[in-house]
Amino acid sequence: MLKLLRSTEFRVGFLVLIVSVLVGILSLQATEDPGFVGGSKMLFFRLDDASGLIQRGAVKVAGINVGVVKKITLDRGKARLDLSIRKDVPITTSARVEVRPNGILGDKYIEVVPGNPDDPEIPDGGEITSVDNKGSMDALLKEVGRITKSIGDIADELKDATRDGGDPKGPLGRIVRNIDKLTADLAEISGENKEKINEIVANVRDISDTIDGIVNDDGPNGLKASWDKVARSIDKVERSLANVEEITDKVNSGKGTIGRLVNDEQTVEKINTAIDGVNKFVGGANKLQTTLDFHSEYLMEQGLTKSTVGVRIQPGLDRYYEIAIVDDPKGVVERTDTTLTTSPGQPGETTTTSREIKAFHNRVKYTALFAKNFYNFTVKAGLIENTGGLGFDYYMLRRQMRLSFDAFDLSNSPAHLRAFLRYYFYKGVYVVGGSDDFLSRTGTSSSFAGAGIDLTNDDLKVLMGKLSF
Repeated sequence: MLKLLRSTEFRVGFLVLIVSVLVGILSLQATEDPGFVGGSKMLFFRLDDASGLIQRGAVKVAGINVGVVKKITLDRGKARLDLSIRKDVPITTSARVEVRPNGILGDKYIEVVPGNPDDPEIPDGGEITSVDNKGSMDALLKEVGRITKSIGDIADELKDATRDGGDPKGPLGRIVRNIDKLTADLAEISGENKEKINEIVANVRDISDTIDGIVNDDGPNGLKASWDKVARSIDKVERSLANVEEITDKVNSGKGTIGRLVNDEQTVEKINTAIDGVNKFVGGANKLQTTLDFHSEYLMEQGLTKSTVGVRIQPGLDRYYEIAIVDDPKGVVERTDTTLTTSPGQPGETTTTSREIKAFHNRVKYTALFAKNFYNFTVKAGLIENTGGLGFDYYMLRRQMRLSFDAFDLSNSPAHLRAFLRYYFYKGVYVVGGSDDFLSRTGTSSSFAGAGIDLTNDDLKVLMGKLSF
């Protein structure tokens, strides 16, 4: 019995059992869907247009996630959305639902305004009757209708103000009537001061004659010579415009490469397809989230420091790619097995196998992983510190804490196993601790503790902006 308890297989199985039990318990306690732990209530509302809304979409109160869209069905010609909301969020009978756009890409989310806290709460399974679809096309058309009505009112005011005997209504009509009175007063003033106006006109004529003499100066530095230069420039411009017109005529008639390109419908269709592809590619790139991670760990048994620099590229919520460079003070270990056979083919033939282990301390290790997210649980596989492997992550406490388990160097016996816990005590700043290679028989196992920081692309933009300032 003691031999069984000391065996490597028993210890590995016992560790896997403990981790599985912890994952199961924490899944029920820390999942973002309140329905998993029985701490939710179901509410629903009806909507004319549910485009842009998806199942498992976010339900927020004051911008904070409090639930998810559980189900979207068709009910009496309208879309019915069933919501799973935390029980500790009071939703009263005066509450209302707002469908808000989430960016410019067409996706939306549900914002619940809880209503007056003095009103009675809506019971479990009840309906929220007040719905405001701010993200729909109907709301936009209503705004256009209100603008059109305002323009019609302005036109009516102008019509009343300009009609003989009409009564000006509103400030715009009074402005038009005041302009009419102003022009009448100006006509009266000009009639009474006709002689003075004639004198002003005569003075203006004298000034114009003087300017004409200056402009028509035939000297080399006169304005007339300058006007000749301007005329020659205008002539060149006219010839250039004629050439442009000739080119456009050829293009419109389908002559030349550009003409065939513009007038060939198949070529235009191919170009449009290519542009759509570029737009989709650029749109997807805008949704990429990039995270730069750096952390150091102190290996307590060896008294050494291990550092890692990595980049995580996340094209969607359900997956990400991770690339990292690891500076391990224990170096890159290479194992070489050599088999020696003596007296081959003879009765006393013997075979001896020896293993040579080399450690290169001036080399770095590389990690390249693909990860798939399942709510709070993540499965990842690929290259871990120069060898193939796989790992598991579990997020707790609203993703502030992460429990991780990695297994790699699977061709060696026993495999390299590592378990650690990472806790974010401030946005982007965390501490980490755990045990590395705890099944090793060669004395390379070690417990470790350290700290690190990760910066998203949004954090980097803010940081670069402050540095520029």
